[in-house]
Amino acid sequence: MSDNELGRFLRGRREAVGPEQAGLPAGLRRRTPGLRRAELATLAGISVEYLTRLEQGRDRNPSAQVLGALADALQLTLHDRLLLRRLTKEAPDGDPLVCAAAPPLSRTARPTVRAVLDRLEPTPAVVVNWVGDVIAHTHGYAQLFGPLGVLDGDAPNLVRHLFTDPRAREAYPDWEREADELVAQLRHEVPLRDPYVAELAEELTVTAGAEFADRFADLGATPRRVGSRRVTHPQAGPLRLLYETLALPEDGQRLVVHLPADEATATALDRLTGRRPGALRAVADTG
Repeated sequence: MSDNELGRFLRGRREAVGPEQAGLPAGLRRRTPGLRRAELATLAGISVEYLTRLEQGRDRNPSAQVLGALADALQLTLHDRLLLRRLTKEAPDGDPLVCAAAPPLSRTARPTVRAVLDRLEPTPAVVVNWVGDVIAHTHGYAQLFGPLGVLDGDAPNLVRHLFTDPRAREAYPDWEREADELVAQLRHEVPLRDPYVAELAEELTVTAGAEFADRFADLGATPRRVGSRRVTHPQAGPLRLLYETLALPEDGQRLVVHLPADEATATALDRLTGRRPGALRAVADTG
């Protein structure tokens, strides 16, 4: 990497965003293309002096919050947000997160837990660790949530999917509530000062911006272990699900089990999983 890739990236993206695109008046005379430094600084909530230092390469280690604010102000795509984060991490004086002192983050399920999943079929059930990585799941879960993109990639993560995959917005009619609850779990049900959570939070502060960062900063939000969710499935249509969360404290994991909340959902899930009618029975929602 050359000496000031980060600064050149920021300046190039600033000059590519017109004032009207950012919701600002164009003005009568503009000697430079795109946004002025003062305009971008105002939109991102930082000082002009600090933005100047970043563009000139005199500061190469901005916080995740600053990067997220700049990414939002510049209306960066997910690809460009990831590139922005990588440029910061690769800067000569970057400060990559060190996780050596953290308790090990398990990414495998114990055989007994997998046996429980086998006996839960065709119920949609998943095991995740404390940062939301998908560890194991039933076939019923894959058929329900796989088409939504939840299981895409080598290391699927529920939080990353919800905030960065456009399909999540279409799949969850109550996306705002889903985001509140998932971030509350990430924020509160983890070891104190956990570096794995800090690393994911830093990534999503850049890639998802204020929608994630504001929720992560909210210390008053509390996670729920039981509840309901609506899902719009590309094959099965609108579904109403109830979920129960069972803690696996020995591994820092949790098992989330989904059940149909009405007969229409039960019938749709039976068709989706190819099981006989009545394999999944509706559970009355009394909450």
